[in-house]
Amino acid sequence: MTTFRVTAATPFEYSFPAGKTALVVIDMQRDFVEAGGFGSSLGNDVTKLHTAIAPIAALLAAWRGHAWPVVHTREAHRADLSDCPPAKRMRGHPTLRIGDPGPMGRVLIDGEPGADIIPELAPQPREIVIRKPGKGMFWSTQIHEILHAQGVTHLIFTGVTTEVCVQTSMREANDRGYACLIVEDGTASYFPEFKAATLAMIAAQGGIVGWHAPSAAILAAIQRVG
Repeated sequence: MTTFRVTAATPFEYSFPAGKTALVVIDMQRDFVEAGGFGSSLGNDVTKLHTAIAPIAALLAAWRGHAWPVVHTREAHRADLSDCPPAKRMRGHPTLRIGDPGPMGRVLIDGEPGADIIPELAPQPREIVIRKPGKGMFWSTQIHEILHAQGVTHLIFTGVTTEVCVQTSMREANDRGYACLIVEDGTASYFPEFKAATLAMIAAQGGIVGWHAPSAAILAAIQRVG
């Protein structure tokens, strides 16, 4: 089995096996990335998330070129909000709450336009797409069973936001035994200082949660081997 070595990873080299490493794209949805969605309703500058789009697209092209596994997640709730606890829906003071009608349909509701993944990163046939009602990708989903059935042992994380859904999913994955790396320029936050702190926490203590590296280092590792 071919193994790729990301030498420019932190805190040290990260190696991942061909075909057993899934690229994970967390919540690159219109409700978070585009104006008028849930991210905007919280008072955030959604353009701060746009920097992650091109690096994710480049990694997707590489994974698709090798037919390696790709996972997309969408945070979205049932129309009746039965999987959205009041403690989540009523927190804070957004101009639009989960389930409220907005410019892209009901906010963070499955089947509404705002819950769709942005066109630039749209899933392709046979790629895994999961709907998650929580921050983490493993909570109340079947993704662990799906990945296990495909023999996946390593996960490379991208998406938004770094300190919330991406970090939560990576920590969940770490607890389940996956070797995880987060792509530095393939993730973004409304608060750059939160992203920086998250990367530091993940790699602390000798990689207590995992590794981080720029997308260029991952692509270079793949190109070196072919």
